[in-house]
Amino acid sequence: MDPDQVATLAEGIRAEVHKAVVGQEATLDLLLVGLLSDGHVLIEGVPGTAKTMIARCFAASLDLDFGRIQFTPDLMPGDVIGTNIFNFSDSRFVLTKGPVFTQILLADEVNRTPPKTQAALLQAMQEHAVTIDGVDYALQDGFMVVATQNPIEQQGTYPLPEAQLDRFLFKHVIDYPSRDDERGIVSAHGSRTAMMSPDAFGIQGVAGMADVQEVRSFVEGIRLGDDLVDYVVDLVRASREHPGLTFGASPRAANMLAVASRAYAALDGRDYVIPDDIKYLARPTLRHRVVLSPASEIEGLDADGIVDQIIDSTPVPK
Repeated sequence: MDPDQVATLAEGIRAEVHKAVVGQEATLDLLLVGLLSDGHVLIEGVPGTAKTMIARCFAASLDLDFGRIQFTPDLMPGDVIGTNIFNFSDSRFVLTKGPVFTQILLADEVNRTPPKTQAALLQAMQEHAVTIDGVDYALQDGFMVVATQNPIEQQGTYPLPEAQLDRFLFKHVIDYPSRDDERGIVSAHGSRTAMMSPDAFGIQGVAGMADVQEVRSFVEGIRLGDDLVDYVVDLVRASREHPGLTFGASPRAANMLAVASRAYAALDGRDYVIPDDIKYLARPTLRHRVVLSPASEIEGLDADGIVDQIIDSTPVPK
């Protein structure tokens, strides 16, 4: 595997997704980085901005097992991970696996279920395993969560716990499309009200588990110079010292930013990381891992603005 092969594979996935999705290049790039980094991605946006559509199409472009959970207020942890059900015919318990036993899991509107059920994904996302009645069950190779959520200001939402947010490699915020993109959306989808399935657009799986594992092995070998390691660490540590934050990013954030930067470099056809890779990925990597101070909230500041301040004030390696 070389950078050109990685770029070709990524273009194949992009081409399949763009059969149904107009625009959303940044979203797709972060999903690709998440896949190559063995990480999970949280996509936030108001209803109607194609969060579910792009997640479904991304999953359809991969020749991997796919599962979906529609999170609702009455969803229980057993509905996510599975449960043991007593079989009266032979008087024993039988495991009924939940939708988490897959490779690409779409957790749709994950913040519309209470924290107790949200927490059912904690072990799965960190350890790629779940515990049911005291027994550990490994998940499939390549397990990745692509979660969507509505802004927490909307009715019927529950904030995700900090521990679960920290499991996500990225939190990506989708804004409204540009006028040209919105016109393209209306031209492509304005003849129906229901969402069509990816199959209806002819989206096919163009990358299997063997391809993903090969690319991940290549990503591990991408060069990250000592000066760039220092840059990653300085960015994360600066978040813990910023006066506008109550809590900064965890050490896990530094590891994830380093891995993601390697994957982003591979997508750009390089076998080495440059500072711009780290700067570009710092916001989606850190925005959900910091907690604003009460004073910052009163002043109307947000996490993105403070992360931008940290990026601007941290010296960049030459």
